[in-house]
Amino acid sequence: MKIKELRPDSRRVNLEAVVSSVAPPREVTLKTGEKATVTDVTIEDDSGSAVLTLWNENVDRIKSGSKIRIENGYVSTFRGEMRVNIGRYGRLDVM
Repeated sequence: MKIKELRPDSRRVNLEAVVSSVAPPREVTLKTGEKATVTDVTIEDDSGSAVLTLWNENVDRIKSGSKIRIENGYVSTFRGEMRVNIGRYGRLDVM
């Protein structure tokens, strides 16, 4: 799948991309009261770019220039912007 094919309700997203930028991580408080670390990563392929949201243990795995593979991810909309997510059942591989 290519980034330009992504839609706000896409499921079972499998794609390969290159990380073009990584925002500084930030700490958020979840509805449960737990703390979590989150960061936004811009990813690109030959068809376009998208924002990938990474949580907790995945935050430190990615650096600018990394090539990644996402398996069984999904797309959501947050604050009017489409975002790729790994989710509970997805997988992120750094190649």
